Amino acid sequence: MNDFQEKIVISLLLIAIPWKIMNEIQALYQQMILDHNKNPRNFAEMEDPTHSSEGHNPLCGDEVTIYMKIHEGIIEDITFKGSGCAISTSSASIMTTVLKGRTLEEAEQFFNQFHGIVTASMDTHINSDELGKLAVFTGVREFPARVKCASLAWHTMSNAMRGNGPVSTE
Repeated sequence: MNDFQEKIVISLLLIAIPWKIMNEIQALYQQMILDHNKNPRNFAEMEDPTHSSEGHNPLCGDEVTIYMKIHEGIIEDITFKGSGCAISTSSASIMTTVLKGRTLEEAEQFFNQFHGIVTASMDTHINSDELGKLAVFTGVREFPARVKCASLAWHTMSNAMRGNGPVSTE
């Protein structure tokens, strides 16, 4: 192999390796979404919530109720009930694990961060290293019809925090 051919091979490897890593990361994200759909965390109706709200996505048929116990600006507990597609259910499940024990201000920041992730244009670079568990939803922006599925629980939680009524993604 001459120097030119060697440089071509190295260049191709430098292109192929990141794609392989990205495919593995996407597979891991898909696995996490499927796990949270099959075994949702904090999936329960809460007795005596201080805040709650219902959400509905008529496009997909997703329905969710978010229950919260908020004390002195801290989300002491957060659960959800409902039915929906894998994206909707896993989003609600991951959201509850991320927000439990957080302040209302932190919850608002997470809401804004999540909304930015799923609505960003495809040419916007998203640093998934800073997102933690929310990084699994970076691919949702590739499927605009799924953005409402992913964001339903988050909008419903935001309404519950504010004491607003039901949410519809219509």
